[in-house]
Amino acid sequence: MIKKSERKREEKEQITKQPVFNIGIVGHIDHGKTTLLHRLTGKWADTHSEELKRGITIKLGYADCIIRKCPKCKTYNYTTQKECKCGGKSEPIKYVSFVDAPGHEMLMATMLSGAAIMDAAILVIAANESCPRPQTKEHLIALEAKGINNIIIIQNKVDLVTKEQALENYKQIKEFIKGTIAENSKIIPISAQQSINLDLLLEAIDKIEIPKRDVKSKPIFFIARSFDINKPGILSDEFKGGVIGGILKQGTLKVGQEIEIKPGVSEKKHDEVKYHTVKTKILSLYSGNNKLEEAIPSGSLAIQTSLDPRLTKTDKLSGCTASLTGILPELTDKIKMKVDLFKNVVGAKKETKVEEIRPPELLLLSINTAISVGIVKRSVKGEVDLVLKIPIVPLKDSKIGIARNIEGKWRLIGSGILI
Repeated sequence: MIKKSERKREEKEQITKQPVFNIGIVGHIDHGKTTLLHRLTGKWADTHSEELKRGITIKLGYADCIIRKCPKCKTYNYTTQKECKCGGKSEPIKYVSFVDAPGHEMLMATMLSGAAIMDAAILVIAANESCPRPQTKEHLIALEAKGINNIIIIQNKVDLVTKEQALENYKQIKEFIKGTIAENSKIIPISAQQSINLDLLLEAIDKIEIPKRDVKSKPIFFIARSFDINKPGILSDEFKGGVIGGILKQGTLKVGQEIEIKPGVSEKKHDEVKYHTVKTKILSLYSGNNKLEEAIPSGSLAIQTSLDPRLTKTDKLSGCTASLTGILPELTDKIKMKVDLFKNVVGAKKETKVEEIRPPELLLLSINTAISVGIVKRSVKGEVDLVLKIPIVPLKDSKIGIARNIEGKWRLIGSGILI
């Protein structure tokens, strides 16, 4: 018979094994997204050298944390620390992972690919600026386009404004979200810099319903990052294979399985680009710092492969899809999608009506974590046929973010579903 103490220990170990979901941190540039992520997880997601130099997030950042609760304290009972402010010992209740998406308008495509691996989102809005800012509006619409309905709104930087200014900003936020998917979302005033009200945010995250996961279907893994983990000067016997990171959408993956990655790597010959499927073996699975033998759909996941790191470095495989060998459909550069256009262009400085899609215009498409440009060949009654510059793995019913080039910038004009 299992003792109560042993059962409790096993339950704690299971909680901290793999994150239950991925939460995106989105919002306008310089509203405090990366600082908030650091306060929650202790990690600075801006690790790319150019990000550090410019002070903005360029690529998707990842981090995770264990939400804990103090059974004795009734005031500050949510924390990420093992010891509560009251001095009591906190207990783990939920393991979550975060995706830090770039807020700069030029990096909207990166944000869209990040939205494909989010289960919920935290929309960060600075209290010391008027609301909505251009990318605040664009990011909220992008979440809607990708079908993300669980949204928590953070009114950040309240330490920089007066009570009256904070209340005025709050009214602006309420007006902004009226009629949107975030209309009933909780608005939490915080200071990420001063770690004020983070316990209230953790409580709100804890109340997000864990999505139902499909573990019985064939595995589908969306790749959002790929990289080389080897440091310069290491010995040959310490050399490690390339790593792919992203989210397991369905099914399970195990150490030792052979997987294939599509579209894979590109090769240019005689001005023609061809894509070659990459096959490799899963050497190890990681969820945060936890090494797994088997992974199920949940938060972000890293897969160490037997691939030459030259194939994975600098996100060369980001946007690809992976599965067991022989599972994925053949690549295609011809797709049909059902579209739902917005009334107005999102992110534009002045209100611009969205015109109907017509051949032969170019559209930027975000399909799962893949980004491709498509040439419109036909557009009739809300259905659009396109030829893509970069082929995709055609997974039926995939949600698509649609952007049009307006005055030299890609602007969201609607959403679609692959048919």
